[in-house]
Order: sequence, then structure tokens, then C-alpha cells
Amino acid sequence: MTRVLITGGGGYLGSQLVARLAALPTGERPEVIVSHDIREPSVRLTGVEYAVADIRSAQMADIMRDYGIDQVVHLASIVTPGKDSNRAFEYDVDVNGTRNVLEACVRLGVKRIVVSSSGAAYGYHHDNADWLTEDMPVRGNEVFAYSHHKRLVEEMLQHYRKDHPALEQVVLRIGTILGPTVRNQITDMFEKPRLLTIRGSDSPFVFIWDQDVVGIVLRAIADGPPGIYNVAGDGALTLRDIASRLNKPFVQLPASLLRWALALLKPLGLTQYGPEQLDFLRYRPVLLNTRLKTVFGYTPTYTSAQVFEIYRKAREQQRSAAA
Repeated sequence: MTRVLITGGGGYLGSQLVARLAALPTGERPEVIVSHDIREPSVRLTGVEYAVADIRSAQMADIMRDYGIDQVVHLASIVTPGKDSNRAFEYDVDVNGTRNVLEACVRLGVKRIVVSSSGAAYGYHHDNADWLTEDMPVRGNEVFAYSHHKRLVEEMLQHYRKDHPALEQVVLRIGTILGPTVRNQITDMFEKPRLLTIRGSDSPFVFIWDQDVVGIVLRAIADGPPGIYNVAGDGALTLRDIASRLNKPFVQLPASLLRWALALLKPLGLTQYGPEQLDFLRYRPVLLNTRLKTVFGYTPTYTSAQVFEIYRKAREQQRSAAA
């Protein structure tokens, strides 16, 4: 029987994971489930303990000690910064917060940590392989905070694997998560009247169903082997494919023109992307999931294309209901 702490338990993925853990039958459910977040939960589930603390604080070690935690699922990070956010704060939460959790795990003898990394850790580079595998270097772009921080966290995890081998690691490099209610920077792109891309770039996406991510984490908590795994459905969709499925115009622009447009539109609040993030739009990392299936033992329920259809149909139903 395990005693599990989920950091970021109030977030989109964390809340679904906590609910699935709480719903497991006796004998399969962890002995203790602790959901951590920075804010008080709006809903409390039976059988779940709730802890409110800053991920960077000494309280994290106190929580682990008080509940006798032996496994940590570390989901807490800043994916979509708020309007008042800044780079220093995001670094402090993403990188220093992770270091604080790892230090507490080592000090208290936690057996395993499951970390939600991202395909963004590989970075957005013109010389990325067509399909990225786990043995390829993480080169997250410094200009893109989320990507850079995921790279720094992965480098930190590598040091901990060497210096603290007793702490098992399951590192999940997750592709673009989609589900019926997902709202993020990526889905914002799909909601635009037309889809823009850069001439000469296919900008392919790999998608993973949100419930598959939860299932993969559940396996990691149970008996999944430690290691690093790309988390994505089979196949990929280009922006042209996506535009066709959404029945929207597909516009290809020269890189120089798009850079100029982003420089003009971002200060006006009309886009969340600046010219410095042009590579985010044209050199997306495309994740190969072979190791997830053959070593970790989990085959995603849906392909990237099928996951996108789940999202698309849900959005159509939501729009019809709101009309």
C-alpha cells in the first residue's frame, strides 16, 4: 500500500488524477492520498487529504513527513502564466519548487517520484529529428520560459538520478494534452478564425488524451518501471490537417512577415506570442511513443488524430449548447 502526495492536485490534470485515485476500489487505492495545491480546494473528495502550501516552502517536507509519504507525483508548474506573472516568479516555481520537492524526497526517504515533464524540454529547433526519442538531448529554448524551465528541471533530475539512486524516477515527457474541457495556449490557436503557420514548416502536433495521461500516471504509481518516457498518441497532425478538420482557412506566411505581425500585435494584447517565440510555431517537437508502449507497458487508447476528434466534437457540442 502506498502513501501518495500529488503536487498541483487542484490543476486540470491533478484534479482528474486525484478523483481517479479516490475512486479506486479498496485494495487498489493508495493507503493515503494527499492532494497539494497553493489554494484551498473548491471540492473535497472522501478519502483524500488536502494540503495547502507553496511548492517552494519548507511546508512541503512537513507534509511528506506528517503523512508518511513514500511516492510523490509532481505536477505543479506554471503552464499558462497569468497577466501579472514574470519570468523570475515562473523560474522560482518551476525550477526552485521542483528542487525543494526533490530535496524533501531525498531527506525523508521517499521511494519514487513521478514528474510531469514535457516534449517542450527537447526544445523548438530547426534541426530536431522528425521523431524525437528519449535518448536525444533536451535543449529547451531559453527564450521560451516553459521550455527552458522543463530543460532545467530535467537536467536537475539527471543529477539526482546519479547522486540519489534510491529515489526512483518516472519522467513523463508529455505531448499536447487534449480533452473535452482543455483550455490552454495551444487550443487558443485552434479557436482563431483561421490557422496561421510559417511557410516551409508543417508544424506537426502530437496529442495525448487527458485520460491516457491519468492512466499512465496511475501505472507509474502502481508498478510501472522507472525511466523516461515520451507520452503521446500514435501519429501526428500538421496544422494543415487541423485546419481541414476544423473547416477553417489555412494561411501560410513568410517567417519575416509573421515576426513583424507578432511584434505589432503582442503589445496590443491581440496575441500571447511575441516575435521571439517564432520557433515555437514552426519547429514543434514530435514525440515517438515506442518506449512508452514497449518498456513502460502502456499503449495510448487513441491516436493523435482520434484525440483531436474528441476535442473537436466536444467543442462543437459546447458551442451548440451555448447558441
